[in-house]
Amino acid sequence: MAALTQAAAGHAPARPARLDLSRPIIFTFAAILCVLIVLPLSWLFYYGFVDRAGNFTLGNFRQLVSDRAFVDPLITTFILATTASIVCCAVAAPIGWLVARTDMPVRGFVRLLVTASFVTPPFLGAIAWELLAAPNSGLLNRAFRAVTGAPQDEYLFNIYSFPGLIFVISCYTFPYVFVLVANSLDRIPGDLEDASSILGGKTWTTARRITIPLALPALLAGALVAFLQSMTLFGSPAILALPAGFHTMTTKIWSLFQYPPKPELAAAASLPLLVLTVVLLRAEHMVLGRRGYSVLGGKGAEPRLVRLKFLRWPALAVCLFVLLNPVFLPYGALLNATFSKVATQIVTPQNFTFHNIEFVFFELSATKLALKNTFILGAATATIGTLIALVISYVTARKAVTGHRALGFLATAPVAIPGIVLGVGLFLSYTRPPFILYGTLWILLIAFVTISLPVAYQQLQSAIRAVHSDLEDASRILGATRLQALSHITAPLLRTSVIATWCFVFVGVMRELSAAIMLFTSETKVISVLIFDLNESGDLAAISVLGLFMLIVTFATVMLANRVPGFGGGIRLRNH
Repeated sequence: MAALTQAAAGHAPARPARLDLSRPIIFTFAAILCVLIVLPLSWLFYYGFVDRAGNFTLGNFRQLVSDRAFVDPLITTFILATTASIVCCAVAAPIGWLVARTDMPVRGFVRLLVTASFVTPPFLGAIAWELLAAPNSGLLNRAFRAVTGAPQDEYLFNIYSFPGLIFVISCYTFPYVFVLVANSLDRIPGDLEDASSILGGKTWTTARRITIPLALPALLAGALVAFLQSMTLFGSPAILALPAGFHTMTTKIWSLFQYPPKPELAAAASLPLLVLTVVLLRAEHMVLGRRGYSVLGGKGAEPRLVRLKFLRWPALAVCLFVLLNPVFLPYGALLNATFSKVATQIVTPQNFTFHNIEFVFFELSATKLALKNTFILGAATATIGTLIALVISYVTARKAVTGHRALGFLATAPVAIPGIVLGVGLFLSYTRPPFILYGTLWILLIAFVTISLPVAYQQLQSAIRAVHSDLEDASRILGATRLQALSHITAPLLRTSVIATWCFVFVGVMRELSAAIMLFTSETKVISVLIFDLNESGDLAAISVLGLFMLIVTFATVMLANRVPGFGGGIRLRNH
Protein backbone atom coordinates (compact mmCIF):
# COMPACT_ATOMS: atom_id res chain seq x y z
CA MET A 1 0.00 0.00 0.00
CA ALA A 2 2.82 2.37 0.90
CA ALA A 3 4.48 1.58 -2.42
CA LEU A 4 1.26 2.33 -4.30
CA THR A 5 0.90 5.62 -2.47
CA GLN A 6 4.46 6.62 -3.34
CA ALA A 7 3.90 5.65 -6.93
CA ALA A 8 0.71 7.67 -7.11
CA ALA A 9 2.44 10.62 -5.57
CA GLY A 10 5.28 10.27 -7.96
CA HIS A 11 2.95 10.36 -10.97
CA ALA A 12 0.73 13.18 -9.63
CA PRO A 13 0.82 16.12 -11.97
CA ALA A 14 2.94 18.96 -10.63
CA ARG A 15 1.09 22.19 -9.82
CA PRO A 16 2.14 24.79 -12.38
CA ALA A 17 4.16 27.59 -10.87
CA ARG A 18 2.22 30.84 -10.57
CA LEU A 19 3.69 34.21 -11.15
CA ASP A 20 3.45 36.00 -7.82
CA LEU A 21 3.12 39.72 -8.43
CA SER A 22 2.25 40.51 -4.82
CA ARG A 23 5.57 41.99 -3.79
CA PRO A 24 6.12 44.08 -6.96
CA ILE A 25 2.62 45.51 -6.67
CA ILE A 26 3.03 46.20 -2.96
CA PHE A 27 6.35 47.92 -3.56
CA THR A 28 4.74 49.92 -6.37
CA PHE A 29 2.13 51.19 -3.93
CA ALA A 30 4.90 52.03 -1.48
CA ALA A 31 6.67 54.05 -4.18
CA ILE A 32 3.43 55.89 -4.97
CA LEU A 33 3.07 56.70 -1.30
CA CYS A 34 6.57 58.16 -1.20
CA VAL A 35 5.91 60.27 -4.28
CA LEU A 36 2.64 61.59 -2.84
CA ILE A 37 4.15 62.69 0.44
CA VAL A 38 7.94 62.87 0.32
CA LEU A 39 8.27 64.73 -2.99
CA PRO A 40 6.21 67.85 -2.11
CA LEU A 41 7.75 68.06 1.37
CA SER A 42 11.24 67.77 -0.12
CA TRP A 43 10.64 70.71 -2.47
CA LEU A 44 9.09 72.63 0.41
CA PHE A 45 12.21 72.22 2.52
CA TYR A 46 14.47 72.96 -0.45
CA TYR A 47 12.74 76.24 -1.33
CA GLY A 48 12.62 77.28 2.31
CA PHE A 49 16.42 77.33 2.48
CA VAL A 50 17.36 78.89 -0.87
CA ASP A 51 17.18 82.35 -2.35
CA ARG A 52 15.97 83.30 -5.83
CA ALA A 53 19.39 82.41 -7.28
CA GLY A 54 19.23 78.92 -5.77
CA ASN A 55 21.89 79.55 -3.11
CA PHE A 56 21.57 78.28 0.45
CA THR A 57 20.34 80.94 2.86
CA LEU A 58 18.57 81.49 6.16
CA GLY A 59 17.40 84.88 5.01
CA ASN A 60 13.86 83.67 4.36
CA PHE A 61 13.43 82.73 8.02
CA ARG A 62 15.12 85.90 9.24
CA GLN A 63 12.57 87.89 7.25
CA LEU A 64 9.75 85.88 8.81
CA VAL A 65 10.78 86.82 12.35
CA SER A 66 11.81 90.42 11.63
CA ASP A 67 9.27 91.72 9.09
CA ARG A 68 6.02 92.94 10.68
CA ALA A 69 4.18 91.76 7.57
CA PHE A 70 4.90 88.20 8.75
CA VAL A 71 5.14 88.66 12.52
CA ASP A 72 1.66 90.18 12.81
CA PRO A 73 -0.12 87.27 11.04
CA LEU A 74 1.82 84.82 13.23
CA ILE A 75 0.73 86.57 16.42
CA THR A 76 -2.81 86.90 15.10
CA THR A 77 -2.95 83.20 14.27
CA PHE A 78 -1.72 82.21 17.73
CA ILE A 79 -4.25 84.44 19.51
CA LEU A 80 -7.02 83.26 17.18
CA ALA A 81 -6.26 79.55 17.71
CA THR A 82 -5.88 79.91 21.48
CA THR A 83 -9.10 81.88 21.90
CA ALA A 84 -11.09 79.61 19.61
CA SER A 85 -9.90 76.47 21.42
CA ILE A 86 -10.95 77.95 24.78
CA VAL A 87 -14.37 78.92 23.39
CA CYS A 88 -14.82 75.47 21.85
CA CYS A 89 -14.02 73.72 25.12
CA ALA A 90 -16.29 76.05 27.09
CA VAL A 91 -19.20 75.31 24.72
CA ALA A 92 -18.62 71.68 23.74
CA ALA A 93 -17.81 70.19 27.15
CA PRO A 94 -21.14 71.12 28.83
CA ILE A 95 -23.14 70.09 25.76
CA GLY A 96 -21.22 66.81 25.57
CA TRP A 97 -21.98 66.14 29.23
CA LEU A 98 -25.68 66.98 28.79
CA VAL A 99 -25.97 64.65 25.80
CA ALA A 100 -23.93 61.77 27.21
CA ARG A 101 -24.66 61.76 30.95
CA THR A 102 -28.05 63.37 31.62
CA ASP A 103 -31.70 62.64 30.92
CA MET A 104 -32.09 65.78 28.78
CA PRO A 105 -34.88 65.28 26.19
CA VAL A 106 -34.10 64.47 22.52
CA ARG A 107 -30.39 63.96 23.15
CA GLY A 108 -30.10 62.01 19.88
CA PHE A 109 -31.49 64.97 17.96
CA VAL A 110 -28.91 67.27 19.54
CA ARG A 111 -26.15 64.85 18.45
CA LEU A 112 -27.57 64.94 14.93
CA LEU A 113 -27.49 68.74 14.88
CA VAL A 114 -23.86 68.74 16.03
CA THR A 115 -23.13 66.34 13.16
CA ALA A 116 -24.79 68.83 10.80
CA SER A 117 -22.42 71.56 11.95
CA PHE A 118 -19.55 69.06 11.72
CA VAL A 119 -20.08 68.35 8.02
CA THR A 120 -20.67 72.00 7.07
CA PRO A 121 -17.56 73.42 5.38
CA PRO A 122 -16.28 76.32 7.52
CA PHE A 123 -15.86 78.57 4.48
CA LEU A 124 -19.54 78.07 3.65
CA GLY A 125 -20.47 78.86 7.24
CA ALA A 126 -18.43 82.05 7.02
CA ILE A 127 -20.31 83.11 3.89
CA ALA A 128 -23.63 82.34 5.58
CA TRP A 129 -22.64 84.59 8.45
CA GLU A 130 -21.80 87.31 5.95
CA LEU A 131 -25.46 87.15 4.96
CA LEU A 132 -26.45 87.37 8.62
CA ALA A 133 -24.02 89.81 10.22
CA ALA A 134 -22.41 92.04 7.58
CA PRO A 135 -22.55 95.56 9.11
CA ASN A 136 -24.71 97.17 6.43
CA SER A 137 -26.57 94.36 4.68
CA GLY A 138 -26.67 91.51 7.23
CA LEU A 139 -30.14 90.16 7.97
CA LEU A 140 -29.66 90.43 11.74
CA ASN A 141 -28.46 94.03 11.51
CA ARG A 142 -31.32 94.95 9.17
CA ALA A 143 -33.77 93.42 11.66
CA PHE A 144 -32.08 95.35 14.49
CA ARG A 145 -32.48 98.67 12.65
CA ALA A 146 -36.08 97.85 11.71
CA VAL A 147 -37.03 97.08 15.32
CA THR A 148 -35.13 99.89 17.05
CA GLY A 149 -35.30 102.58 14.36
CA ALA A 150 -31.50 102.94 14.46
CA PRO A 151 -29.87 104.85 11.57
CA GLN A 152 -28.37 103.02 8.61
CA ASP A 153 -24.79 103.37 9.83
CA GLU A 154 -25.47 101.60 13.14
CA TYR A 155 -25.25 97.85 13.50
CA LEU A 156 -25.48 95.19 16.17
CA PHE A 157 -22.94 92.72 14.73
CA ASN A 158 -19.85 93.07 12.54
CA ILE A 159 -18.69 89.71 11.21
CA TYR A 160 -15.73 91.41 9.47
CA SER A 161 -13.71 91.65 12.68
CA PHE A 162 -11.35 89.60 14.80
CA PRO A 163 -14.12 88.62 17.29
CA GLY A 164 -16.34 87.76 14.32
CA LEU A 165 -13.68 85.46 12.90
CA ILE A 166 -13.20 83.75 16.27
CA PHE A 167 -16.96 83.27 16.54
CA VAL A 168 -17.34 81.66 13.10
CA ILE A 169 -14.30 79.39 13.48
CA SER A 170 -15.57 78.28 16.91
CA CYS A 171 -18.97 77.45 15.41
CA TYR A 172 -17.43 74.88 13.07
CA THR A 173 -14.60 73.65 15.31
CA PHE A 174 -16.43 72.87 18.55
CA PRO A 175 -17.88 69.59 17.11
CA TYR A 176 -14.37 68.11 17.27
CA VAL A 177 -14.25 68.75 21.01
CA PHE A 178 -17.85 67.60 21.44
CA VAL A 179 -17.19 64.25 19.75
CA LEU A 180 -14.11 63.53 21.87
CA VAL A 181 -15.77 64.54 25.15
CA ALA A 182 -19.12 62.83 24.47
CA ASN A 183 -17.47 59.60 23.35
CA SER A 184 -15.24 59.62 26.42
CA LEU A 185 -18.22 60.14 28.72
CA ASP A 186 -20.13 57.37 26.94
CA ARG A 187 -17.31 54.92 27.72
CA ILE A 188 -17.08 55.70 31.44
CA PRO A 189 -18.81 52.77 33.22
CA GLY A 190 -21.52 53.58 35.74
CA ASP A 191 -19.96 51.28 38.38
CA LEU A 192 -17.53 53.95 39.55
CA GLU A 193 -20.22 56.59 39.96
CA ASP A 194 -22.54 54.10 41.64
CA ALA A 195 -19.78 53.21 44.10
CA SER A 196 -19.26 56.91 44.83
CA SER A 197 -22.99 57.35 45.51
CA ILE A 198 -23.08 54.30 47.79
CA LEU A 199 -20.21 55.78 49.79
CA GLY A 200 -22.18 59.00 50.25
CA GLY A 201 -20.83 61.12 47.42
CA LYS A 202 -23.23 63.73 46.08
CA THR A 203 -23.73 64.39 42.39
CA TRP A 204 -21.18 67.22 42.20
CA THR A 205 -18.66 65.34 44.36
CA THR A 206 -18.95 62.31 42.07
CA ALA A 207 -18.55 64.47 38.99
CA ARG A 208 -15.53 66.29 40.42
CA ARG A 209 -13.70 63.22 41.65
CA ILE A 210 -14.77 60.53 39.15
CA THR A 211 -16.34 61.77 35.93
CA ILE A 212 -14.27 64.89 35.23
CA PRO A 213 -10.84 63.26 35.84
CA LEU A 214 -11.77 60.38 33.52
CA ALA A 215 -12.97 62.75 30.78
CA LEU A 216 -10.19 65.33 31.22
CA PRO A 217 -7.72 63.70 28.76
CA ALA A 218 -10.38 63.80 26.03
CA LEU A 219 -11.08 67.46 26.79
CA LEU A 220 -7.39 68.34 26.64
CA ALA A 221 -7.04 66.45 23.36
CA GLY A 222 -10.10 68.31 22.07
CA ALA A 223 -8.49 71.62 22.97
CA LEU A 224 -5.39 70.65 20.98
CA VAL A 225 -7.50 69.59 17.99
CA ALA A 226 -9.47 72.85 18.13
CA PHE A 227 -6.20 74.83 18.28
CA LEU A 228 -4.85 72.90 15.31
CA GLN A 229 -7.99 73.31 13.22
CA SER A 230 -8.22 77.03 13.97
CA MET A 231 -4.54 77.53 13.13
CA THR A 232 -4.66 75.76 9.75
CA LEU A 233 -8.00 76.99 8.39
CA PHE A 234 -7.85 79.05 5.22
CA GLY A 235 -11.42 79.58 4.01
CA SER A 236 -12.94 81.43 6.97
CA PRO A 237 -9.97 83.82 7.46
CA ALA A 238 -9.81 84.54 3.73
CA ILE A 239 -13.52 85.41 3.66
CA LEU A 240 -13.73 87.39 6.92
CA ALA A 241 -10.21 88.54 7.89
CA LEU A 242 -9.04 89.99 4.57
CA PRO A 243 -12.01 92.41 4.26
CA ALA A 244 -11.32 93.41 7.86
CA GLY A 245 -7.73 94.29 6.93
CA PHE A 246 -5.65 91.62 8.67
CA HIS A 247 -3.98 88.32 7.78
CA THR A 248 -3.56 84.94 9.40
CA MET A 249 -0.64 82.68 8.48
CA THR A 250 -2.69 80.70 5.95
CA THR A 251 -3.96 83.78 4.13
CA LYS A 252 -0.47 85.29 4.22
CA ILE A 253 1.00 82.16 2.61
CA TRP A 254 -1.72 82.33 -0.06
CA SER A 255 -1.01 86.02 -0.70
CA LEU A 256 2.66 85.22 -1.39
CA PHE A 257 1.56 83.49 -4.60
CA GLN A 258 -0.26 86.56 -5.86
CA TYR A 259 1.68 88.71 -8.33
CA PRO A 260 4.62 88.92 -7.98
CA PRO A 261 4.92 85.40 -6.54
CA LYS A 262 7.42 84.75 -3.73
CA PRO A 263 7.68 80.93 -3.52
CA GLU A 264 10.77 80.99 -1.28
CA LEU A 265 9.00 83.02 1.39
CA ALA A 266 5.85 80.92 1.02
CA ALA A 267 7.86 77.74 1.58
CA ALA A 268 9.67 79.23 4.58
CA ALA A 269 6.36 80.42 6.08
CA SER A 270 4.83 76.97 5.57
CA LEU A 271 7.52 75.06 7.45
CA PRO A 272 6.78 76.46 10.96
CA LEU A 273 3.11 75.71 10.40
CA LEU A 274 4.03 72.15 9.43
CA VAL A 275 6.30 71.65 12.44
CA LEU A 276 3.74 73.05 14.87
CA THR A 277 1.06 70.80 13.40
CA VAL A 278 3.26 67.73 13.90
CA VAL A 279 3.96 68.73 17.51
CA LEU A 280 0.28 69.31 18.28
CA LEU A 281 -0.78 66.00 16.75
CA ARG A 282 1.90 64.22 18.76
CA ALA A 283 0.68 65.95 21.91
CA GLU A 284 -2.90 64.90 21.11
CA HIS A 285 -1.75 61.29 20.68
CA MET A 286 0.09 61.39 24.01
CA VAL A 287 -2.92 62.85 25.83
CA LEU A 288 -5.37 60.33 24.38
CA GLY A 289 -2.87 57.54 25.02
CA ARG A 290 -2.71 58.19 28.76
CA ARG A 291 -3.39 55.17 30.91
CA GLY A 292 -3.55 56.85 34.26
CA TYR A 293 -7.08 55.51 34.80
CA SER A 294 -8.25 52.00 34.06
CA VAL A 295 -11.24 49.88 34.97
CA LEU A 296 -10.63 46.43 36.41
CA GLY A 297 -13.06 43.59 35.91
CA GLY A 298 -15.53 42.62 33.24
CA LYS A 299 -17.91 44.72 31.20
CA GLY A 300 -18.84 47.87 33.06
CA ALA A 301 -22.37 48.96 33.80
CA GLU A 302 -24.16 51.41 31.56
CA PRO A 303 -23.35 55.07 32.27
CA ARG A 304 -25.47 56.46 35.07
CA LEU A 305 -27.62 59.35 33.85
CA VAL A 306 -27.92 62.45 36.00
CA ARG A 307 -31.54 63.43 36.60
CA LEU A 308 -31.96 67.08 35.70
CA LYS A 309 -35.55 67.21 36.98
CA PHE A 310 -37.01 70.66 36.25
CA LEU A 311 -33.82 71.68 34.43
CA ARG A 312 -34.32 69.16 31.60
CA TRP A 313 -36.09 71.54 29.24
CA PRO A 314 -33.97 74.62 30.06
CA ALA A 315 -30.88 72.50 29.33
CA LEU A 316 -32.34 71.53 25.96
CA ALA A 317 -33.16 75.18 25.26
CA VAL A 318 -29.52 76.14 25.95
CA CYS A 319 -28.25 73.44 23.56
CA LEU A 320 -30.63 74.52 20.81
CA PHE A 321 -29.69 78.17 21.35
CA VAL A 322 -26.01 77.29 20.90
CA LEU A 323 -26.83 75.27 17.77
CA LEU A 324 -28.63 78.29 16.30
CA ASN A 325 -25.20 79.66 15.39
CA PRO A 326 -23.66 76.80 13.35
CA VAL A 327 -26.88 75.25 12.01
CA PHE A 328 -30.25 77.00 12.10
CA LEU A 329 -29.30 80.61 11.36
CA PRO A 330 -26.67 79.88 8.64
CA TYR A 331 -28.84 77.28 6.89
CA GLY A 332 -31.81 79.65 7.08
CA ALA A 333 -29.74 82.47 5.59
CA LEU A 334 -28.57 80.29 2.69
CA LEU A 335 -32.11 79.07 2.04
CA ASN A 336 -33.46 82.62 2.18
CA ALA A 337 -30.84 83.95 -0.24
CA THR A 338 -31.51 81.09 -2.65
CA PHE A 339 -35.14 82.08 -3.19
CA SER A 340 -34.98 85.86 -2.68
CA LYS A 341 -34.47 88.38 -5.46
CA VAL A 342 -32.11 90.22 -3.11
CA ALA A 343 -29.90 87.91 -1.06
CA THR A 344 -29.91 90.14 2.01
CA GLN A 345 -33.70 90.63 2.13
CA ILE A 346 -36.15 88.30 3.84
CA VAL A 347 -38.00 86.27 1.22
CA THR A 348 -41.67 87.16 0.79
CA PRO A 349 -44.32 86.18 -1.75
CA GLN A 350 -43.48 89.41 -3.59
CA ASN A 351 -39.74 88.76 -4.00
CA PHE A 352 -39.75 84.95 -4.12
CA THR A 353 -37.92 83.65 -7.19
CA PHE A 354 -36.38 80.58 -8.81
CA HIS A 355 -34.13 82.74 -10.96
CA ASN A 356 -31.07 82.21 -8.74
CA ILE A 357 -31.24 78.45 -9.27
CA GLU A 358 -31.82 78.90 -13.00
CA PHE A 359 -28.90 81.34 -13.24
CA VAL A 360 -26.44 79.08 -11.41
CA PHE A 361 -27.20 75.84 -13.21
CA PHE A 362 -28.17 77.09 -16.67
CA GLU A 363 -26.63 80.52 -17.23
CA LEU A 364 -23.40 80.61 -15.21
CA SER A 365 -20.84 79.00 -17.51
CA ALA A 366 -18.38 78.19 -14.73
CA THR A 367 -20.89 76.01 -12.89
CA LYS A 368 -20.99 73.11 -15.33
CA LEU A 369 -17.20 72.94 -15.52
CA ALA A 370 -16.83 73.14 -11.72
CA LEU A 371 -19.46 70.44 -11.18
CA LYS A 372 -17.85 68.22 -13.79
CA ASN A 373 -14.38 68.69 -12.30
CA THR A 374 -15.64 68.12 -8.76
CA PHE A 375 -17.45 64.88 -9.52
CA ILE A 376 -14.60 63.55 -11.67
CA LEU A 377 -12.07 64.35 -8.97
CA GLY A 378 -14.37 63.10 -6.23
CA ALA A 379 -14.97 59.74 -7.88
CA ALA A 380 -11.33 59.32 -8.94
CA THR A 381 -9.96 60.36 -5.54
CA ALA A 382 -12.38 58.11 -3.67
CA THR A 383 -11.53 55.13 -5.89
CA ILE A 384 -7.75 55.60 -6.00
CA GLY A 385 -7.46 56.69 -2.37
CA THR A 386 -9.55 53.78 -1.11
CA LEU A 387 -7.57 51.31 -3.22
CA ILE A 388 -4.20 52.62 -1.99
CA ALA A 389 -5.44 52.70 1.60
CA LEU A 390 -6.79 49.14 1.29
CA VAL A 391 -3.47 47.72 0.06
CA ILE A 392 -1.32 49.68 2.52
CA SER A 393 -3.59 48.91 5.47
CA TYR A 394 -3.53 45.21 4.53
CA VAL A 395 0.27 45.24 4.33
CA THR A 396 0.63 46.95 7.70
CA ALA A 397 -2.08 44.97 9.49
CA ARG A 398 -0.71 41.62 8.25
CA LYS A 399 2.97 42.73 8.43
CA ALA A 400 3.33 41.47 4.87
CA VAL A 401 6.62 43.14 3.96
CA THR A 402 9.71 44.42 5.65
CA GLY A 403 9.27 48.08 6.47
CA HIS A 404 5.50 47.91 6.97
CA ARG A 405 5.80 50.33 9.91
CA ALA A 406 7.34 52.93 7.60
CA LEU A 407 4.44 52.48 5.19
CA GLY A 408 1.97 52.99 8.02
CA PHE A 409 3.80 56.16 9.04
CA LEU A 410 3.73 57.53 5.50
CA ALA A 411 0.03 56.70 5.13
CA THR A 412 -0.85 58.73 8.24
CA ALA A 413 1.73 61.50 7.70
CA PRO A 414 -0.53 63.76 5.54
CA VAL A 415 -2.79 64.38 8.54
CA ALA A 416 0.08 66.52 9.87
CA ILE A 417 0.28 68.57 6.67
CA PRO A 418 -2.09 71.57 6.57
CA GLY A 419 -3.92 71.84 3.26
CA ILE A 420 -2.38 75.20 2.40
CA VAL A 421 1.12 73.80 3.09
CA LEU A 422 0.48 70.75 0.91
CA GLY A 423 -0.75 73.06 -1.85
CA VAL A 424 2.50 75.04 -1.69
CA GLY A 425 4.57 71.84 -1.80
CA LEU A 426 2.66 70.46 -4.78
CA PHE A 427 2.86 73.77 -6.63
CA LEU A 428 6.64 73.79 -6.20
CA SER A 429 6.88 70.10 -7.22
CA TYR A 430 4.81 70.04 -10.38
CA THR A 431 5.47 73.36 -12.11
CA ARG A 432 8.82 72.25 -13.55
CA PRO A 433 10.18 69.31 -15.55
CA PRO A 434 9.91 66.36 -15.57
CA PHE A 435 6.41 66.54 -14.06
CA ILE A 436 4.62 69.67 -15.25
CA LEU A 437 1.12 69.01 -13.96
CA TYR A 438 0.05 72.52 -12.97
CA GLY A 439 -3.03 73.55 -14.90
CA THR A 440 -4.37 69.99 -15.10
CA LEU A 441 -6.72 67.96 -12.96
CA TRP A 442 -3.85 65.59 -12.16
CA ILE A 443 -2.25 67.94 -9.65
CA LEU A 444 -5.58 68.38 -7.86
CA LEU A 445 -6.07 64.61 -7.89
CA ILE A 446 -2.67 64.14 -6.25
CA ALA A 447 -3.56 66.73 -3.61
CA PHE A 448 -6.95 65.21 -2.83
CA VAL A 449 -5.62 61.65 -2.68
CA THR A 450 -2.85 62.75 -0.32
CA ILE A 451 -5.26 64.62 1.96
CA SER A 452 -7.81 61.79 2.08
CA LEU A 453 -5.29 58.99 2.63
CA PRO A 454 -4.98 59.13 6.46
CA VAL A 455 -8.70 58.78 7.23
CA ALA A 456 -9.13 56.07 4.60
CA TYR A 457 -6.09 54.18 5.88
CA GLN A 458 -7.09 54.38 9.54
CA GLN A 459 -10.65 53.22 8.83
CA LEU A 460 -9.65 50.29 6.61
CA GLN A 461 -6.80 49.20 8.85
CA SER A 462 -9.23 48.91 11.77
CA ALA A 463 -11.58 46.89 9.57
CA ILE A 464 -8.81 44.54 8.39
CA ARG A 465 -7.64 43.92 11.95
CA ALA A 466 -11.18 42.83 12.78
CA VAL A 467 -10.98 40.10 10.09
CA HIS A 468 -9.14 37.00 11.28
CA SER A 469 -6.26 35.85 9.11
CA ASP A 470 -7.21 32.13 9.14
CA LEU A 471 -9.09 32.31 5.85
CA GLU A 472 -6.16 34.08 4.17
CA ASP A 473 -3.75 31.48 5.57
CA ALA A 474 -5.95 28.71 4.17
CA SER A 475 -5.98 30.31 0.72
CA ARG A 476 -2.18 30.69 0.85
CA ILE A 477 -1.82 27.00 1.75
CA LEU A 478 -3.95 26.11 -1.28
CA GLY A 479 -1.57 28.07 -3.53
CA ALA A 480 -3.02 31.57 -3.67
CA THR A 481 -0.64 34.52 -3.66
CA ARG A 482 -0.95 37.22 -1.02
CA LEU A 483 -2.54 39.55 -3.55
CA GLN A 484 -5.10 36.89 -4.52
CA ALA A 485 -5.88 36.32 -0.84
CA LEU A 486 -6.53 40.04 -0.47
CA SER A 487 -8.74 40.32 -3.58
CA HIS A 488 -10.71 37.07 -3.17
CA ILE A 489 -10.93 36.68 0.61
CA THR A 490 -10.27 39.85 2.58
CA ALA A 491 -11.68 42.52 0.27
CA PRO A 492 -15.15 40.90 -0.07
CA LEU A 493 -15.36 40.65 3.73
CA LEU A 494 -14.55 44.37 3.92
CA ARG A 495 -17.11 45.42 1.30
CA THR A 496 -19.18 47.54 3.69
CA SER A 497 -16.15 49.36 5.12
CA VAL A 498 -14.75 49.96 1.64
CA ILE A 499 -18.05 51.46 0.42
CA ALA A 500 -18.36 53.70 3.47
CA THR A 501 -14.75 54.84 3.16
CA TRP A 502 -15.31 55.64 -0.52
CA CYS A 503 -18.33 57.79 0.41
CA PHE A 504 -16.49 59.78 3.06
CA VAL A 505 -13.49 60.40 0.82
CA PHE A 506 -15.87 61.69 -1.86
CA VAL A 507 -17.43 64.09 0.68
CA GLY A 508 -13.98 65.30 1.71
CA VAL A 509 -13.16 66.23 -1.88
CA MET A 510 -16.30 68.35 -2.16
CA ARG A 511 -15.34 70.28 1.00
CA GLU A 512 -11.65 70.80 0.19
CA LEU A 513 -10.55 74.39 -0.38
CA SER A 514 -7.14 75.01 1.19
CA ALA A 515 -5.06 72.94 -1.25
CA ALA A 516 -7.36 73.57 -4.23
CA ILE A 517 -7.05 77.35 -3.91
CA MET A 518 -3.28 77.02 -4.46
CA LEU A 519 -3.49 74.68 -7.46
CA PHE A 520 -6.52 75.58 -9.59
CA THR A 521 -6.63 77.35 -12.94
CA SER A 522 -9.59 78.67 -14.89
CA GLU A 523 -10.09 75.21 -16.43
CA THR A 524 -9.67 73.20 -13.24
CA LYS A 525 -11.99 74.98 -10.81
CA VAL A 526 -14.01 72.87 -8.38
CA ILE A 527 -17.17 73.84 -6.50
CA SER A 528 -15.34 75.06 -3.38
CA VAL A 529 -13.08 77.34 -5.44
CA LEU A 530 -16.02 78.61 -7.48
CA ILE A 531 -17.84 79.54 -4.27
CA PHE A 532 -14.74 81.35 -3.04
CA ASP A 533 -14.45 83.27 -6.34
CA LEU A 534 -18.13 84.20 -6.31
CA ASN A 535 -17.72 85.54 -2.79
CA GLU A 536 -14.97 87.87 -4.00
CA SER A 537 -17.34 89.17 -6.68
CA GLY A 538 -20.17 89.51 -4.13
CA ASP A 539 -22.68 87.16 -5.81
CA LEU A 540 -24.19 85.86 -2.57
CA ALA A 541 -27.33 84.44 -4.19
CA ALA A 542 -25.33 82.18 -6.51
CA ILE A 543 -23.14 81.15 -3.58
CA SER A 544 -26.22 80.18 -1.59
CA VAL A 545 -27.51 77.97 -4.39
CA LEU A 546 -24.16 76.21 -4.75
CA GLY A 547 -23.76 75.98 -0.99
CA LEU A 548 -27.14 74.30 -0.53
CA PHE A 549 -26.33 71.94 -3.40
CA MET A 550 -23.04 71.04 -1.71
CA LEU A 551 -24.80 70.44 1.61
CA ILE A 552 -27.49 68.26 0.01
CA VAL A 553 -24.90 66.08 -1.73
CA THR A 554 -22.78 65.91 1.44
CA PHE A 555 -25.67 64.91 3.71
CA ALA A 556 -26.99 62.39 1.19
CA THR A 557 -23.55 60.77 0.89
CA VAL A 558 -23.01 60.70 4.66
CA MET A 559 -26.46 59.18 5.22
CA LEU A 560 -25.74 56.57 2.55
CA ALA A 561 -22.44 55.68 4.21
CA ASN A 562 -24.02 55.46 7.65
CA ARG A 563 -26.74 53.17 6.32
CA VAL A 564 -24.19 50.68 4.99
CA PRO A 565 -24.68 47.55 7.16
CA GLY A 566 -21.79 46.81 9.42
CA PHE A 567 -20.16 50.22 9.16
CA GLY A 568 -19.38 51.35 12.66
CA GLY A 569 -18.37 54.87 13.54
CA GLY A 570 -17.76 57.92 11.46
CA ILE A 571 -14.65 59.26 9.86
CA ARG A 572 -13.18 62.57 10.85
CA LEU A 573 -13.70 65.08 8.10
CA ARG A 574 -11.00 67.61 7.64
CA ASN A 575 -12.11 71.17 7.99
CA HIS A 576 -10.93 73.90 5.66
